[in-house]
Amino acid sequence: MAKKLKGVVVSDKMAKTVVVDVSRYTRHPLYGKYLKTSKRYKAHDEKNEYKTGDKVIIQETKPRSRGKHWEVVGKI
Repeated sequence: MAKKLKGVVVSDKMAKTVVVDVSRYTRHPLYGKYLKTSKRYKAHDEKNEYKTGDKVIIQETKPRSRGKHWEVVGKI
């Protein structure tokens, strides 16, 4: 089963690629406070249909390039 993540498209300037920002809350190991952390993933977008600001679901896939291991499944 491939991993799926929810995020927001922050860049659509590349051909057939979007950059998706995935935010999550993690707990600090010592103090217990919850902190918001985010990571950016490059995802494959075959038809260039997703634009900046769209909320999307991305799924893990085979490597398509050196930094692209995800593909956009759909819009939320």
